[in-house]
Amino acid sequence: MPRIEWVGFDGDDTLWKSEDYYRAAEAAFEQIVGQYIDLSDRRTQAHLLAVERRNLRIFGYGAKGMMLSMIEAAIELTEERISARHVQDIIAIGRATLDHPVELIDGIRAAVEAIAADHRIVLITKGDLFHQEAKIVQSGLSDLFHRIEVVSEKDTPTYQRVLGELEVAPEHFTMIGNSLRSDIAPVVGLGGWGIHMPYHVTWAHEAEHDLAEHTPQLLQVQDARELPGALARIEAGDVVG
Repeated sequence: MPRIEWVGFDGDDTLWKSEDYYRAAEAAFEQIVGQYIDLSDRRTQAHLLAVERRNLRIFGYGAKGMMLSMIEAAIELTEERISARHVQDIIAIGRATLDHPVELIDGIRAAVEAIAADHRIVLITKGDLFHQEAKIVQSGLSDLFHRIEVVSEKDTPTYQRVLGELEVAPEHFTMIGNSLRSDIAPVVGLGGWGIHMPYHVTWAHEAEHDLAEHTPQLLQVQDARELPGALARIEAGDVVG
């Protein structure tokens, strides 16, 4: 039976709500671009995602990268016909997304407190540094974490580095998050444990993963209140892939 020494938590859509604001931003973007083109064309609907993916290695994750990708996509989709006023409106969408309130997921504070009472916990979140730091402060949860990591990507090398710095073997580490691609698959691949807590909406990029449906060392919960019990099941060896 594994003794879990460290527990990692994702930030966006695990501790606090995030994707809802990005979906609202995309809807506002479509209202602007729809004044120039036919939004019913599926190629149009997929274009923003394609531009965002293309720009990830340059702009990174987060609202600033989204805003720049929206401007680029709007210029391409409208064949440079978009007005300066509408470009300014897209910038306003990005600014509003950066300034959205931090609303905790129901039950998450009590769950984090319960887990922190018996384990060392680390927040591992990706995105724009300034935006993530602001959300961490506004969440009111920062004092509960023994360590906070804001990273540019959540992949195998990143988790290897973090676990190495924590001096914890993968089999003694559990990661909690809403994204199978970013929060669970890399950790399970290293030999660690994952607790997947899906959010009601997920960015298409994060929905793509190669994790098998019945993966050993993975539990799924539907509510934050289930997290302490799920962790207890891992430590009791009560996990069936």
